[in-house]
Amino acid sequence: MKDKLIIFDTTLRDGEQSPGASMTRDEKLRIARQLERMRVDVIEAGFAAASNGDFESVRAIAEAIKEFTVCSLARASEADIRRSGEAIAPAARGRIHTFIATSPIHMEKKLRMTPDQVVEQAVKAIGWARQFTDDVEFSAEDAGRSELDFLARIFEAVIAAGARTINVPDTVGYNVPDQFAATLRSLIERVPNADKVVWSVHCHNDLGLAVANSLAAVRVGARQVECTINGLGERAGNASLEEIVMAVRTRADIFPVETGIDTTQIVPASKLVSQITGYPVQPNKAIVGANAFAHESGIHQDGVLKHRETYEIMRAEDVGWGANKLVLGKLSGRNAFRARLIELGIEIESEEHLNHAFARFKELADKKHEIFDEDLTALMRDEAVTPELEHYRLLSSRFHSETGETPLAAITLAVGGAEKHAEAEGSGPVDAAFKAIESVVSSGSELLLYSVNAITTGTDAQGEVTVRLSRSGRVMDGQGADTDIIVASAKAYLNALNKLHAGTARLNPQVGP
Repeated sequence: MKDKLIIFDTTLRDGEQSPGASMTRDEKLRIARQLERMRVDVIEAGFAAASNGDFESVRAIAEAIKEFTVCSLARASEADIRRSGEAIAPAARGRIHTFIATSPIHMEKKLRMTPDQVVEQAVKAIGWARQFTDDVEFSAEDAGRSELDFLARIFEAVIAAGARTINVPDTVGYNVPDQFAATLRSLIERVPNADKVVWSVHCHNDLGLAVANSLAAVRVGARQVECTINGLGERAGNASLEEIVMAVRTRADIFPVETGIDTTQIVPASKLVSQITGYPVQPNKAIVGANAFAHESGIHQDGVLKHRETYEIMRAEDVGWGANKLVLGKLSGRNAFRARLIELGIEIESEEHLNHAFARFKELADKKHEIFDEDLTALMRDEAVTPELEHYRLLSSRFHSETGETPLAAITLAVGGAEKHAEAEGSGPVDAAFKAIESVVSSGSELLLYSVNAITTGTDAQGEVTVRLSRSGRVMDGQGADTDIIVASAKAYLNALNKLHAGTARLNPQVGP
């Protein structure tokens, strides 16, 4: 019997710390339900103390997920831990994940605490967390640059205080595999009662080694890996869940562990997270990239045709490729539409909401003969924008672009209930559309990113546009989808503006392992 490797997904917490990737409560719920379908062991639902919105998201996920563990991150403070405890209270299985920095540079420059004070605070944090749950995880932030003797000391203390999981993060992605494995091996050998806890790793990808470091740690005794869908996360991201899971499965000859993941849900999860966050998956991304199972070379094609395993070490269908089958068309009825939304984990708030969404679906079906799951996801994301958050709304648009002529955009917007019209020229129709919008709203925002992706295949596919705007230190991503790329671009720009206008107060989320 192989050991169980616990998959701890932090897409909803660390993944959300990617610039502009903040998610609404409903979007987080949809991702959490997909993680549940994938049978992820632990879902880190957020940082409950960051804001009321984060608290409500964690609590909603704790109420929705029945079979697996829901976790909230907390700094080693009583207030943070109490907030996390309240948020996970409805969970069938709840965990509090508390952390404190342990590297010399962090203790001196950030915490301004002595090593003795850090150990004392960590032990207190475990005690506070155990008032809410017996499932307490402790992380030594920046363990990758911490002194081994001090790590052994603080881990011994928190295990004695009742921590059940010990996480060793490479917070800044500084380690290399042999070094990181040696650190894990030494800690497991040296720390008293090391066999009474689950040893975990959380690796960042600053040097492109997050997956390699995580797998090296698994080979020497780590039995939980913290990772994210598509490797999403701060800076260069985290260890990629799909790569960890498929490496362990594909190389069962060298990894003494197995996961409980339903791998056929990997690609649907990747697509959902990409659509919601606006972070596209690069075509050559392992496992979930569009080219991951493509063969261009004639030699490779010939080999695969003769025997698949000549050039393929995994089957595309095993990770969910080919799952975006045609589900609905223009003749589909309301009940079929409702049933498919439920299967996709999309909540329908009311009959009125369903009727409005169904009308939008029919409009899309008139433009596009084949409606895929990804189309429904994009459509329902647009529908999820509540009126109170939609200060700016596109009412109508007209674009003109002709060879040798300056492109022109004419738009009509609803701005706080008032109707405004504007026209502008630009270097292209998208540029003209954005300038027309700005001539009305005067947002003062800086455009950081403009990205276009086809949601599905075919020339009638919807284009999904991501726009990243920055204003006064706040960064927000907006998404829009339409069969007309220019309309999708205008929707995305307005979506980002609406998020900036909402101005939800939130603590700086750039914390954690």
